[in-house]
Amino acid sequence: MNSRQYVSQFERLFKKGRSLSAVKISQRVRPKISTNAPTVLLFSPHPDDECIIGGLALRLLRESKWKVVNVAVTLGSKRTRQRARLCELKNACDFLGFVFLVGDLETRKKYRTKRNAAVKIISRILAEQKPRAIFIPHEADGHPTHVGTHFLVLDALKKSPRNFSCFVVETEFWGQMTNPNLLVESSVKDVSDLISALSLHVGEVKRNPYHARLPAWMMDNMRRGAELVGGKGTVAPDFSFGTIYRLQEWHEGKLRKIFSGGKFLPQSKNAAGLFR
Repeated sequence: MNSRQYVSQFERLFKKGRSLSAVKISQRVRPKISTNAPTVLLFSPHPDDECIIGGLALRLLRESKWKVVNVAVTLGSKRTRQRARLCELKNACDFLGFVFLVGDLETRKKYRTKRNAAVKIISRILAEQKPRAIFIPHEADGHPTHVGTHFLVLDALKKSPRNFSCFVVETEFWGQMTNPNLLVESSVKDVSDLISALSLHVGEVKRNPYHARLPAWMMDNMRRGAELVGGKGTVAPDFSFGTIYRLQEWHEGKLRKIFSGGKFLPQSKNAAGLFR
């Protein structure tokens, strides 16, 4: 195969992928989760973010039998689409086996009163769920709602009791992190299931077939993550698909590093080992 054939096959595959139809969610086999299983809170700025950056969360659910709760911070800015997006969100979470909560919170700073109320809601969710880990966008994730979600959850963490602690996994999509410390491999099955869940966000992928682009994005994460996480000159791990994160811990009222350098998490290792 030459380079022209290689690229042409990618193009043909993507064009076929744009027509992927929404999957059926009936008869899904989901892991049985214990009532005392650790909880993950995934704070999603929009419906569909839970699928895009959910590689590690899905592994915690499937490998470690952790409970994953997706908190929908907003239902998007278009009011005419919010009811449909709520239905799409439910279908996507049901497909993946995630529990979901709807926050529908205001994250923009100019709405100070609403923001204060939103911080209280997030604080209550943290207190009720007692998560082992939370997922939030990083502070420069390139979209106002993503950035707003980062600071909204951080404000809520600051109002938590001094002895409250949890792991904090920062994510990226619209804007790239300059200092991530974790690159997580996803299997072909996991990536295909994330795409299937994304396909259930029917109205969104109709205008932009980003579900079909997800494998390419996860492959590009490998290009970037190999050296951003592993260090300059590092030999890239033999992963086809990966997601980039920054893992820290909220402890005694602030974020702190829990390891130096960066880590690669292959499929051969249980994801729960990161959170000890």
